[in-house]
Amino acid sequence: MNQSVNQPVNPQAAPVGSNGKPSFHIAFCVDNNYFRAMGGTISSIIDNNPGQHFTFHVLAFEVSEDHQRRLRQLEDMYPVSTQLHLLDLNSFTQFSHFIGHSHYSLSIFTRLVIPTVLKGQTDRVLYLDADILCVNKLDEMVDMDISGDIAVVVPDAPVTLQRRVAALGLKHNEYFNGGVIFINIDKWISEDITKQTLDALLDSKTDMRFNDQDALNIVLNGRARYISPRWNYLYDLIHDLNVNKFALRPVGKAVFVHFAGAVKPWTDWSGHDARHLFRKYLSLTPWADMPLDPEPKNTKEMRMHSRFMYRQGRPLESLKWYIRYLRKRAAK
Repeated sequence: MNQSVNQPVNPQAAPVGSNGKPSFHIAFCVDNNYFRAMGGTISSIIDNNPGQHFTFHVLAFEVSEDHQRRLRQLEDMYPVSTQLHLLDLNSFTQFSHFIGHSHYSLSIFTRLVIPTVLKGQTDRVLYLDADILCVNKLDEMVDMDISGDIAVVVPDAPVTLQRRVAALGLKHNEYFNGGVIFINIDKWISEDITKQTLDALLDSKTDMRFNDQDALNIVLNGRARYISPRWNYLYDLIHDLNVNKFALRPVGKAVFVHFAGAVKPWTDWSGHDARHLFRKYLSLTPWADMPLDPEPKNTKEMRMHSRFMYRQGRPLESLKWYIRYLRKRAAK
């Protein structure tokens, strides 16, 4: 079904941290471009949770030898286990009716197979997006009893919540952001959540703007347990840059700060202080030698940077980046 590059964990011989608690399982779904980002997420978790052992699962379609080596290196640096699961979605029978009949990229289905891939290794796993930094302790989540839940989730920003509830016609006035999902593996599988989500994606007549996140919200509406926004604190860097603010706003008691907008904390060109926080955690990883992005890479970033430069009173810089944006767009 999938190739686990590292040796699977034997549940009977599960590692225990110096805090006496069993290893806590966390899963990521990334491609080669996101390993540096994921490294920052991982080290921020380790740095803020001394004594807790973690098992990090990485699900991907293909991974370079270099990133595989760096991932293994984490085990030499910290008391953690890592597992790389190389996926072939054609081998998942529940996808057979989907592949070839969908305009969706296969990569959006990766997190839907996490429970199938990890069944037998752990009874629960925390899925995280790789544009998240941990800034507090996870003890409360590590100790959380989710035996009666299919999944534990965090509400999206209020304006997004109201718009998506209306757009999707959801019965219950709730909508979660898919960047943080605490999954009860057995319940997820027994309730057939993955297939129901795929069916929702295929059958929906509504605008599935957020793909599998929307589909999961349709399937789990009224069935998921909601916890405090501090477990997925949404931080939009564009909000700051549009008004020439470069300092990080206070995040209160946030545990996970999720940089969910189009500008990420590894964009050195943004000039925002979030990049210092990311660089701090990146320096604690095997990816420490990889620099932050010195300048915008794609048309979306070029256009935004042009706007930011204009608002900073740098019209020539703004014009330069707008011309580069137009040229790159024309070359597509």
